[in-house]
Amino acid sequence: MSLLSYIPSPGSGSIHLGPLQLRAYGLMIALGVIIAVRIWGKRLALIGVGGSEEANNVAVWAVPAGVIGARLYHVATEWNRFSDDPVAIVQIWKGGLGIPGGMLLGIVVGAWAIKRQGMPIGPAMWAVAPALPVAQAVGRWGNWWNQELFGRPTTLPWGLKVDADKVAAAGYDPGTLFHPTFLYESLWNLALAVVLIVVGRRIMHSRPGRLLAGYVIGYGIGRFWVEGLRIDPAKEGAGLRLNQWMAIVLVVGGVLWLLVDARRSRVHYRQEHVEQS
Repeated sequence: MSLLSYIPSPGSGSIHLGPLQLRAYGLMIALGVIIAVRIWGKRLALIGVGGSEEANNVAVWAVPAGVIGARLYHVATEWNRFSDDPVAIVQIWKGGLGIPGGMLLGIVVGAWAIKRQGMPIGPAMWAVAPALPVAQAVGRWGNWWNQELFGRPTTLPWGLKVDADKVAAAGYDPGTLFHPTFLYESLWNLALAVVLIVVGRRIMHSRPGRLLAGYVIGYGIGRFWVEGLRIDPAKEGAGLRLNQWMAIVLVVGGVLWLLVDARRSRVHYRQEHVEQS
């Protein structure tokens, strides 16, 4: 099989720099956060409500909260893996972060930190919306380093090759290639970021909070179809994996927010029109 007919996996989940050993999973997450905070700072400066300093100050609170929320979500939904080994709960470098939990706690704490900085919530959320999928796009490569969360077998030329023990543990024949779900989700998130940037230019000064809802909807749609490809053990119900149900909740929640916000906008417009009359 030619090297060009599949995506190879790294031989180790660590990066060695002389005597220094870095866990690639954590490094990818950290790199994604750094890039996202930098993007956010530039967008805050673009609309004149802050800059890099404010973005860093908020990230000090929001990022740890997001990681904690993501880990708690993963532990809660995979408790059978941790019930006999509570120490494993803190071993984040081995993988295991649930994005829905990270989104919830990270956004809530982030909103609190934004108010603490004295910045307007709407414009700040407008600025951060495209940065969030960029962070996730980079962070997903941690799954590639750990050779985890890959999809069903495939014969496509971009099939993912994993170690023999991973193939055997998944219950497939040696040499089987798998859908690189980490790559699919990474590319989806990058595309989502571009869409949010383009759309955001049109609603920068009108309803800036809608862009964050667009991120939630876009992420939920992408996560739903990517999750459907995965073969790792997961809780299921009514034929769908738990994370697919959570993706549906995200999409529905985002759509409801847009509908409610649109109604508020119409009511506000009518009130202004009456006052002017």
